[in-house]
Amino acid sequence: MMKNIASEKEDEQQRRERYSMMTESPVRQLVMKMAVPTIISMMVTALYNIIDAFFVGHISTEATAGVGVSFAYMTFINAVGFFFGHGSGNYISTALGAKKYGDAEKMAATGFLSSMGLGTVAAIVGLFFLTPLSRMMGATPDIVPYSNDYLLFILIGTPFMMSSLTLNNQLRLQGNAHYAMVGIATGAVLNIFLDALLIYVLDMGVTGASLATCISQMTGWFILLLGTEKSGNVHIRFRNFTPSWQSYKDIFKGGNPSLCRHVFVCVSTIMLNRYAAFYAAPGTEASAIAAFAIVARIMMFAFSIILGVGQGFQPVCGFNYGAGLHERVRKSYIFTTQLSTIILIIISITFAIFAPDLIKIFRSEDAELIRIGTRVLRWQCISFPLIGVSTVTNMMYQTTRKTLIATILSMGRQGVFFIPTIMILPLFIGLQGVEMTQAVADALTFLLALPFAIKEVRRGK
Repeated sequence: MMKNIASEKEDEQQRRERYSMMTESPVRQLVMKMAVPTIISMMVTALYNIIDAFFVGHISTEATAGVGVSFAYMTFINAVGFFFGHGSGNYISTALGAKKYGDAEKMAATGFLSSMGLGTVAAIVGLFFLTPLSRMMGATPDIVPYSNDYLLFILIGTPFMMSSLTLNNQLRLQGNAHYAMVGIATGAVLNIFLDALLIYVLDMGVTGASLATCISQMTGWFILLLGTEKSGNVHIRFRNFTPSWQSYKDIFKGGNPSLCRHVFVCVSTIMLNRYAAFYAAPGTEASAIAAFAIVARIMMFAFSIILGVGQGFQPVCGFNYGAGLHERVRKSYIFTTQLSTIILIIISITFAIFAPDLIKIFRSEDAELIRIGTRVLRWQCISFPLIGVSTVTNMMYQTTRKTLIATILSMGRQGVFFIPTIMILPLFIGLQGVEMTQAVADALTFLLALPFAIKEVRRGK
């Protein structure tokens, strides 16, 4: 009993200190303090796919394409994990800002256990329909065996991968990005060693890459779960699992923009695979799919930096919005948008200059893959600096639970603009239209977000 009382007092003290830090520290320093571990965490998360693509790329072009096709299912995992993570995490952030600690604990358990339950259902269904799943995602007959091999252990690990993303976002949004970073980083480092061991030493090929990712993600999940037990964190307790219409309504408010964004990423990835194969020259379908898959991983790694910056901003935004300190929200929003844009400009110039060399890192033996990948990467670099405004604006509206606007903004880049563009442009200029699609979609998304960004900058003046 005395131990429990002491623990509760320690938790209360930690929460008071965190509240003071989040609502009183200078916003620029605070955003950077929150952003550094989340940048590392997001970059490390992106490394899972980068590492697999690197090792598999030296097996064959078809193997690279098979892993690329499977990326659509990975985005589905992200969709569910981020839906429950952002939905419950944003609620937790504002609840802590309003000092409603009991509500935060109930939401943490509900979000985590719901994510794991849905992941279990998805895994069972996917394992029963493995080959149809590969074909649905755009795998051609010569790619299906490789995509099946990669999906096998990814499906087995789905419950842990989904709920790991939920835990990561819950920890981050309550201002504990350090614990989130440790869990993700440990899994990524382990993945590097396991990829080398299973693919090359044990000669398991694509299946080895899948097993390495599965084991690594499970390890990260366990570490994240331990992190919730640290003093001052919102603990996960089964007794606090309170599924109800209201709790899922609250999750929907905070998580729907992420769900829509990732669902559209999944759909657009499938369409990209299909259109790349359709418009590629005969006999180069696997090279085209693999090229787009490699570029997607390169750009995801770059985009993860911006997501990390934005996710460092989100707990600052959520706490201060919950505390009614709206000027601090505005100042942190402006700083985050400026910082993101500067980083994106530097990345875009660098990637455009070294595009062929970046593609060769993954698959130097296929000249057609390098040619297509170089063009795709350079097209995307043209409008990449614009996504800082649209991304941070979307995060701000999502964190402050303005669901409709956040959802509209989240659907632009990979949905509202991407899908019509990829259906129309190739009709006139063939494969080049597919290569240009993401750049056009990014520019149009920026134009959609710009009025909302201007409104926030001018708010309170």
